[in-house]
Amino acid sequence: MNEVIHHILSKYEIRSLDDSIRALREIMQEIALLGLWRSKFFEKAAFYGGTALRVLYDLDRFSEDLDFSLLETNKDFDLSSYNNALKRELFSFGFEVEIESRSKLGEAIVQSTFLKANTRNQMLTIDIDKSIIRQILRNQKIKIKLEIDTNPPPGFSTTNKYLLLPIPFSIKTFSLPDLFAGKMHAVLCRGWKSRIKGRDWYDLVWFAAHHPELHLFHLEQRMRQTGHWEKPSTFTEKDFHKKLSQRIKQINIDQARKEVEPFVKNIDSLTVWSKEFFLDIASRIKFV
Repeated sequence: MNEVIHHILSKYEIRSLDDSIRALREIMQEIALLGLWRSKFFEKAAFYGGTALRVLYDLDRFSEDLDFSLLETNKDFDLSSYNNALKRELFSFGFEVEIESRSKLGEAIVQSTFLKANTRNQMLTIDIDKSIIRQILRNQKIKIKLEIDTNPPPGFSTTNKYLLLPIPFSIKTFSLPDLFAGKMHAVLCRGWKSRIKGRDWYDLVWFAAHHPELHLFHLEQRMRQTGHWEKPSTFTEKDFHKKLSQRIKQINIDQARKEVEPFVKNIDSLTVWSKEFFLDIASRIKFV
């Protein structure tokens, strides 16, 4: 096994099949980020979303996808042009992946790339215990999605963060108040249908506890772009609290808790969840 991979793997406590799959996915995610950096991707785009919070700010929950936004609208941008760089970087650390690219629902605004690999083979690459590997089906695949918004809403700022492994490299990401704005857009505007995304609410609690400053203007621009704020007037703090209170009143707490449980290590932290709890969390948000 590559010595760098061995060093990265040493930070994980692997006691189960789920632990090993999470470790594998996170290692592959960070190598993919390295490949994007080498190919100058972050000169055009920024990292955001739940995985950005985990990788760059130690959000204590597992996250599956890599989400990015262009720094400015570019209808000609092609995420698939980075496929070779991703494949080459992962291969250099012993990972063999297939790459599939496509636009979301036929729209070019959001583009997606999927990294797919045989789970058993990749487990062997990082030297997971054989007793765990035997639990994996031979044809089981691990899949990592990369998604980029090619028509970003205005009003955000970025910063550079640094990772030291597999080698030192930099990642351009949204500032924390703008990351919070993106998360609150998901909380306020994501279509629930029959499934509530408890991860959004978990992240809301994390922001309130660690980085409660929210960039309200960027949230407004996101809501205008998606048609969730069409008034000519500015989206105010009062408007925000009204919409969030309405959303809290609608939430099914049990469904939200059940959805996020597989992504957190300490499910006891979800015990306190209630509508009253989230109303209190809402009162702790600060605006910039």
